[in-house]
Amino acid sequence: MTVLSIIRDCLDALLHPSARYDALMRARHRAFMAPRLLGSLAAFAAFPVYLAMRGAPSAVEVAAFAWLIAPIMLSWFLSRTGRYEGAHVLSSLALVGLIMAVAVTTGGIQSFAAVWLVVVPLEAALSASRRVVAFASLLALSCAGMLILIGQLGWLPVEEPSAAERGVLMALGVASATLYAAGLAFGAESLARTSVALLSREEERYRLLARNMSDVISRHQPNGAVQFISPAVEAMLGVQVAQLLGHGLFDRVHVADRPAYLTALSDAARGDVGSVEFRLRREPVGSERGEVDFIWVEMRCRPLDPDLGRQHTDRDSTREVEVVAVMRDVTDRKLFEQALDQARSAAEAADAAKTGFLATMSHELRTPLNAIIGFSEMIAQEQSLMLGAAQRKEYAQLINDSGQHLLSVVNGILDMSKMESGNFEIASEPFAPRASLLHCCNLLALKARENGIDLITDAPQDLPVMTGDPRAFKQIVLNLVANAIKFTERGGQVSVSAAVSGSQLTLRISDTGVGIAPDDLKRIGARFFQAGRTYQRRHEGTGLGLSIVKSLVALHLGELTVQSRLGEGTAVTVKLPLVYTPPQVRPAESKIATLTPVLRQDLQDQTHDQSQDQPALVKKSA
Repeated sequence: MTVLSIIRDCLDALLHPSARYDALMRARHRAFMAPRLLGSLAAFAAFPVYLAMRGAPSAVEVAAFAWLIAPIMLSWFLSRTGRYEGAHVLSSLALVGLIMAVAVTTGGIQSFAAVWLVVVPLEAALSASRRVVAFASLLALSCAGMLILIGQLGWLPVEEPSAAERGVLMALGVASATLYAAGLAFGAESLARTSVALLSREEERYRLLARNMSDVISRHQPNGAVQFISPAVEAMLGVQVAQLLGHGLFDRVHVADRPAYLTALSDAARGDVGSVEFRLRREPVGSERGEVDFIWVEMRCRPLDPDLGRQHTDRDSTREVEVVAVMRDVTDRKLFEQALDQARSAAEAADAAKTGFLATMSHELRTPLNAIIGFSEMIAQEQSLMLGAAQRKEYAQLINDSGQHLLSVVNGILDMSKMESGNFEIASEPFAPRASLLHCCNLLALKARENGIDLITDAPQDLPVMTGDPRAFKQIVLNLVANAIKFTERGGQVSVSAAVSGSQLTLRISDTGVGIAPDDLKRIGARFFQAGRTYQRRHEGTGLGLSIVKSLVALHLGELTVQSRLGEGTAVTVKLPLVYTPPQVRPAESKIATLTPVLRQDLQDQTHDQSQDQPALVKKSA
């Protein structure tokens, strides 16, 4: 432990509590007390030696040594009260009192002590207070004027020192004043160095915070111009800070969000504290979310000086109040909110679909069951009803048809539940698609003739053998062709064609039926959904046919496209790979494919442009 550290610890013990936690104020209190305590103690230690060499002291010498008590009292005053400016005022008064006492007895304004009046304002400069410096300057000037006035009035002592003594005293006065001023200069330099070190440390601390905070801190004018923005914005937007100064940040705000952005800054300039969410354009290079043009940002802004902001509002002043803002990236939260909204909409749609499904099923199940029960009771009472053989055969056929319809409804529900649970397995094997296609069309040919519909099949002889699930392939064709026949009016036409394009087999089933409205086309293929209010109950069904087809196509890694125009017909295109390769790892998401709206195309042959106003096209990629 060095002597300086011991002295520092002693001085710290004397500090007022208000100065112990402020590094700069602590340094100022030390600089005030240290020279005064050390100087007084040194003078008192030298006083016996001075008496031994000088002998009996004069009145002036006694007054000078008595003044040495004043610095100790000033240090005690500062230690007790912590009033730094008050201690400097008292120090100036004590120093001026000593100077006046010595100068009056040694020649007035011509005394060697008069030069010390210059030191008074210099000592007061260490207080860092303009009021204390002004007071010390006026005090020194007043003392100089009083010495001149006393000399003019002849109130000075008659005895004057000789020229030699005057020269020695003047040299002593100048030298002592110079040394004291030098001590003050070193003290001022030490305080300045301490202040710079503390300022540099604070700047480094805030710079560290600004560089490592994920939130962006910015300083704005009320018109939105950026005066300062923290380096964290470079990671957020992918641009340099210099490009965002001025109106660079405003230029990156989404056009639709600019009024809200400027309104928030303007309100903050008037003293209101608030927040706003808006979109900012971001450079996609190095983006964690990929090619994203805009991100959502939440900005909290407040006036840099809240009191000034309130004065600005109360007085309607034209003075601009600067605004400080803190911005953070809330894109993930926005995406989560959008996902919640979509999930809520999907849940509401599922609830509506469930309600519609229950209403549909109550009809689809009740109708065939009523037919089965009714006609079976009639057959059971054939003797009393005197039924003939033809009637019994007709009733039995009706019972069989109702049972087959009931079985198809149950099978559709079971197949759909298997697909949703992931238990529907694809039994892949080679088969001839042409034969399967013709077989399905032959099965539905009778139904088409009964409805007065032309069923046209175009299956080239050279269709290659494909690998897949032949049962699922037949179910796809049967459902699509049956739907086309069901929704086509008498006298209409249903066309079924197959062709090979690349490594895919393309099936196209088109009809001239009622078609699908654009709003319903977006939901077509959803579970239990039946399009169109005006024709919803004109045809039987649960709305599972196209949904099953869509899921089967998805399981085969194929592609489904639905094109339709209300009142003109519908065309469904299915593309299946010629060689089905089961995926090694099944995706975690649902196997039920979804339909997404894309550009409009014509329902007619896609090789001819027959209309500029093209119908809506919904495309599904499995």
